[in-house]
Formats: sequence, C-alpha cells, structure tokens
Amino acid sequence: MKVSEVMTAPPVCVAPEDSLAEATRAMTRSAVGSLLVVEDGALRGIVTDRDLAVRGLGGGLDGQARVRAVMTADVLTVGAEDDLQAAYRKFRHTGVRRLPVLRGGEVLGVLTIDDLFLDVLQRLADLLGPVAWSVLQEPPGPSRGHGALRGA
Repeated sequence: MKVSEVMTAPPVCVAPEDSLAEATRAMTRSAVGSLLVVEDGALRGIVTDRDLAVRGLGGGLDGQARVRAVMTADVLTVGAEDDLQAAYRKFRHTGVRRLPVLRGGEVLGVLTIDDLFLDVLQRLADLLGPVAWSVLQEPPGPSRGHGALRGA
C-alpha cells in the first residue's frame, strides 16, 4: 500500500509570513493540529498547535508574530509513492507525529499517526469479520431464520 492511499489531503497550509493568529484560526477552521508552511509552492516547514502554545505564547510572542518564528524548518517528509511500511518505520525511528507527503517537491498531503491508526483499525475490522462469523458459526450476509439472533 502506498502512502498516498492513507494520507490526509489536501493539507492545510500557511505562509511563513502569516501571523500566529491567522495560523491559529486556520487550525480551528480546519480542525487540525498542524499546518504545513508553504512558500512559492515549496515546503518551508511545519507548525503545530504545540509550537503555537509553547514557542509562541509561552515564548512571549503575541498573535501578530510570524509563523516563521515558531515553525520547524527542518521537516522530515515522505513520498506519496513510498510504501506505507517505510512510513511506519520513519514514525517509529524518529518520534514525529506528522509527515508532509511530497511528489516531485509538490506538497500533496500529510500523513499522521492518526491516519495510521485508522489504517490499522480498518485492517483489524477486515480480519475480525471472518473470525466473528467463525465464532458465531454463521456465514456472512443477512440473518437466516426467524429471529435476529441464531436460535432466537
């Protein structure tokens, strides 16, 4: 499976010169915990809700300070065509919670830990269906019989 099949897209982006107040409003409006910082189509960094709180307000900055002041510029990324297992390894070895997804330098989306949890849960659900049918001794599909439950 490819990263592009699991990532969140499109990403929510801000410019390095946007204010912290604008970034906070963008996060709130989109219900996300991070924003990709993009300038002239190129990824320049990432800013998280924690960056805004700790580096921004906690660092004595006000809402008019610029995103550039609190963003992480050295961003780890993953390719859209990369195998998802490579992304799992990158998360495990680096401790980051979000990876911008690129294709040829173009920002396509973000892969988050939450995206991976949803992928794992879907895979488990796919496996649990046949196991549940086996345990209940019922084939998949609509109930057969008069009651909603077998033997009812």
